[in-house]
Amino acid sequence: MGIVLQNTAASVNIKERLDFSCAIFDSSGLLVANAPHIPVHLGSMSESVRSLINDKRDTLKSTDVYLSNNPYNGGTHLPDVTAITPVFDENGKQILFYVASRGHQADIGGITPGSMPPHSTTVEEEGILFDNFLLVEQGNFRESAVREILLNHPYPARNPDQNIADFKAQIAANERGVQELRKMVSQYGLQTVQTYMKFVQDNAEESVRRAIDVLKDGSFIYEMDNGARIQVKVTISFENRSATIDFTGTSEQLNSNFNAPKAVTQAAVLYVFRTLVDDNIPLNAGCLNPLEIIIPSGCMLNPSYPAAVVAGNVETSQAIVDALYGALGVMAASAGTMNNFTFGNDCYQYYETICGGSGAGANFDGTDAVHTHMTNSRLTDPEVLESRYPVLVESFSLRPNSGGKGKHSGGDGVIRRIRFLEPMTANILSNHRLVPPFGLNGGEAGLVGRNWIQRHDGTEENLDSTATTQMKPGDVFVIETPGGGGFGSIPK
Repeated sequence: MGIVLQNTAASVNIKERLDFSCAIFDSSGLLVANAPHIPVHLGSMSESVRSLINDKRDTLKSTDVYLSNNPYNGGTHLPDVTAITPVFDENGKQILFYVASRGHQADIGGITPGSMPPHSTTVEEEGILFDNFLLVEQGNFRESAVREILLNHPYPARNPDQNIADFKAQIAANERGVQELRKMVSQYGLQTVQTYMKFVQDNAEESVRRAIDVLKDGSFIYEMDNGARIQVKVTISFENRSATIDFTGTSEQLNSNFNAPKAVTQAAVLYVFRTLVDDNIPLNAGCLNPLEIIIPSGCMLNPSYPAAVVAGNVETSQAIVDALYGALGVMAASAGTMNNFTFGNDCYQYYETICGGSGAGANFDGTDAVHTHMTNSRLTDPEVLESRYPVLVESFSLRPNSGGKGKHSGGDGVIRRIRFLEPMTANILSNHRLVPPFGLNGGEAGLVGRNWIQRHDGTEENLDSTATTQMKPGDVFVIETPGGGGFGSIPK
């Protein structure tokens, strides 16, 4: 599915950066298996599929495809649009499975090009919301209906042709999933396939229980640049071989866009516990069975409509992961941000996430210049970026000594300099520009990041963690990403 999506997509975002995910689900919408794509998508897509089942159960038909990006119904943020296809039996009567693909659209409307506005306060300002929209009706692509939605909005999509091309690629990816599942059923029989689907979920559950067996209770308070705090307490029940993850005490819903939809919070928890498992298991719904997750309603990790959420998916998700590792004492903080950089105008829209340092652990150093945790995308090749957009990648280098020192040191961040050749709006959405990524067990914190502009006349302009600015020809946008935290005291 993923290869089909990559090969047929139009946008740099999906084709080059691989900012997409594909997965298969059982008939009740529970995740069975996925390609190793983007963790924040994979732990949350099941919520989108189950929302479709609850909403349209009686009207789903063979060869229908639905589109959804609703953050209050299993979505993550509006640019991440999910195409969901039910897989019927040969008679078209009974739904056996679901397949879904989620792709990050280069622009889905909103108040800034690239649909990652640093200062949105409502979800409407972030773009167009699809809530279980019928995209393909019994094999017919509803192009005029979807185009109408993309254009008929207070902040419409800037490049609907590209959206439509990427939606078609997602439909093709899903169709490949449908074909392969049908092939599997005809080869092995439905009962065998369903039995194995249950087996991989049961096996994942047992693997997570084994990981829980060696954990200890812990708690952590994680401070963000904007003053918000994530508070988490992990309580292990050895009797039940289960864990309770309680976010009580976390900041209330924010006026900014750092609210993380509940599905994102769940995805972050799922990711952490999956990484504690040594076995090579597919991430799936079974991993969640030993976990009780308590997220107070109306807090920043479980916000109410119409809260803005665009940074919750990319920034707060990273903070949740590091808070959990801190509570479990497993690993120092990573760069803790995706360093989301968007730029564009009416003709061009581009989005990238930029790597940083990973955190050190009890028996390993952090890694330099790597995408950590909830992001797992590539960076566009300079040749592709410069041929598709009027910019120059002036330099892209390691940021020496930005990782925290310790018995094991954190990884170094990077410095990325992009020179603009045309006037454009540029946006940065980041964290850890004020609060450093924490070290653990006596290890030092990583260096904070820095966002700044070198204007063509030589003047320098410092930017906050989140900023929107106008770039003129010759201006250089500089992003220095944080290093990871160190682990353990340096022996004297």
